[in-house]
Amino acid sequence: MIPLSYLLKFLEEDAPYGDVTSEAVIPENMSAKAVIIAKQAGTIAGVEEAKALFEYFGVKVSVKRKDGEEVKEGDVILELEGNARAILLVERTALNIMGRMSGIATETRRLVEKVRKVNPKVKVAGTRKSLLRPLDKKAIMIGGGEPHRFSLSDAILIKDNHLALVPLDEAIKRAKSFSVYKIVEVEVESLNDAVRAAELGADIVMLDNMKPQEIEKVIEELKRRGLRDRIKIEVSGGITPENIEEYAKLDIDVISLGYLTHSVKNFDVSLEIVEAF
Repeated sequence: MIPLSYLLKFLEEDAPYGDVTSEAVIPENMSAKAVIIAKQAGTIAGVEEAKALFEYFGVKVSVKRKDGEEVKEGDVILELEGNARAILLVERTALNIMGRMSGIATETRRLVEKVRKVNPKVKVAGTRKSLLRPLDKKAIMIGGGEPHRFSLSDAILIKDNHLALVPLDEAIKRAKSFSVYKIVEVEVESLNDAVRAAELGADIVMLDNMKPQEIEKVIEELKRRGLRDRIKIEVSGGITPENIEEYAKLDIDVISLGYLTHSVKNFDVSLEIVEAF
């Protein structure tokens, strides 16, 4: 569950001085019943977060579809009952959270299923290309994907800009001695660097912006040198829903895509008032 304090920041941004329209138009003591429905088919997410926000403002919530469930157009996800002003205050924030998280979860599940049909052992992961990371990472996991790093504090990932400042050998040596508890991953763009990273004890080698044919050559060379089983291989860069299956055919462990969080479409959900009293 995402911390309530984090979720409330979105609502505070949307209504810094209250909902003036509802306060002007809706009687203070009016109550209402409402439903949140799916306007398309997909994997629903953000239900826990929406429930927490409504309940914080005293609205009773009945969950009809849980996070991770497949829904179809017209399905009721939540039933709400409480103060009408409170329901309208939370409405847009809750829908925005559910829409974004469900969009990510839906697309993640679609890609995970595509990859599994080709190679069941390959994981699909997100990246840090997101500013709403707690929500986005949870949505990826709900969709069956791997979150990758939540932050710069989680694991050591030596990227191209690190290697522009410190040579590969020295960077890996320093990383390995920094902490016995941190996984060391190295981003490389050539066969030679991939082999060298494996030889130096990297836990994960990320093959960045390589074509499937190039990756195949790297894997063959790692196997020839007896290094393949000592590392995990992640591929990233230039991977899309259209070509992901070509990468999944390879002897790799992880496919990571920024696409899951920076290009996925919002899932369409709507709140409808069904009764006022």
